[in-house]
Amino acid sequence: MEPITEKQIGTTDDLMGDFDKIISYCETLFRDKNCDYGPSWLLYRSESLNDEIWRKAKRIRTLEEHNDKMLIPEGRDVEYIGIINYCVMFLIKLDMRKTIPNDADMTERLTELDAYDNASLFEAYRKHITEIRTLLQKKNTDYGDAWKGMSLGAMTDQVIIRSYRIRRILQNKGETKVSEGVASQLHDIINYCIFGLIKLQTPIIF
Repeated sequence: MEPITEKQIGTTDDLMGDFDKIISYCETLFRDKNCDYGPSWLLYRSESLNDEIWRKAKRIRTLEEHNDKMLIPEGRDVEYIGIINYCVMFLIKLDMRKTIPNDADMTERLTELDAYDNASLFEAYRKHITEIRTLLQKKNTDYGDAWKGMSLGAMTDQVIIRSYRIRRILQNKGETKVSEGVASQLHDIINYCIFGLIKLQTPIIF
């Protein structure tokens, strides 16, 4: 992998253009995998989805600490992309809690999964991405491009921290006293992954 360099981004418009490129790649991957495997990801329990996010973030940190030495040909960019899609899947599942079988029944009611229309799942994907895009635009305006001064390692740590927060919130049955809930943590994770991919300037996207 080429040495990481900071990309100088002058405006929020540039950031949002990069966001759209990254999400276009992620969405295509989501669509293709959904066509291959069906909505098998709906079988994940919330804890399992969070574990996938945690696992990928831990691998990113390991690669950072070992100068990207790896035994499988998948770098940090692939892991960031995977985290983004797991987060969107998690958000979709949170929205669908009242319309899909509960986790205890899911494996016994696979015919209901088979009946899900791909178009409705893709529409749900786009809905969440639109919300996240708006949030990123607002936060970037408020924080004044603060992410540009962050190291890639700090962004990875933010993903790990938010995954740990989700773990604690799930242990508390989703209840919080003063903090934002699971969805807000997932939104932030996606945005830190976007920043990480922009800094990496991965050739599979840019």
